[in-house]
Amino acid sequence: MLVASLAVSLLLVGTLGVLISLANADSKQLLDVRKEVSQLDAQIRKVAAAQAQQDALLRQPANADVLERSVFINSLLLRKGISWTRILADMEKVLPYNVRILQIHPTLNAANQVLLDMTVGSEHQDEVIQFLEALEQSPLFGSVLEHTSQPPTQSEPLYRNHVSVIYAQKL
Repeated sequence: MLVASLAVSLLLVGTLGVLISLANADSKQLLDVRKEVSQLDAQIRKVAAAQAQQDALLRQPANADVLERSVFINSLLLRKGISWTRILADMEKVLPYNVRILQIHPTLNAANQVLLDMTVGSEHQDEVIQFLEALEQSPLFGSVLEHTSQPPTQSEPLYRNHVSVIYAQKL
């Protein structure tokens, strides 16, 4: 029993030595990680300071006109990036044969997503509902927001629905 206790004690001392060496290695590794994090933080502060300096330079009155013009031109380029061919081709995939697109107006929202503002028409309201469901199920379009719905009149024999939908066209 004494020999077994001595063997277990030696085993525990050996395990303690291994645990101490692992703790030291972990501490060294943690020190290296903290050093890298502090270096990255210093780089972030340096880049943020440079960005602030550049922003201050652009905001000077002499440069404000150039910045405003640049923002305007960039917004025009984004709007021109909307492809009518792709919109109509993608719309053709979900549009039933008996539903007509009477009007379509693409715009960019604040998140630079293409928003399609449309007026669609059909002889039966059920056909329009099927089209709206097909839009929502398509991965190219988001949820549909219906603004107005008009019944047929003598001058316009179609049910007319004014809807908006997010379109997933990449600009």
